[in-house]
Amino acid sequence: EGTVEELEGAAKKDAAKAAERLKGKVEQLTGAAKNKVGALIGSEHLQAEGKVKELLGEAREKLNK
Repeated sequence: EGTVEELEGAAKKDAAKAAERLKGKVEQLTGAAKNKVGALIGSEHLQAEGKVKELLGEAREKLNK
């Protein structure tokens, strides 16, 4: 009985980490897109915003491995 609960808890934890990694990947892709659009239209602000989002996404992904 205790082992089943431990396995269920581990599965929930793994699922939560997988969801956070996915969020991190989405943040990275969104940031990269903003960065590229900013470069195309000459907006340093948009480029910086995109880079920050990319870095946050990378950090989220690494924290949830």
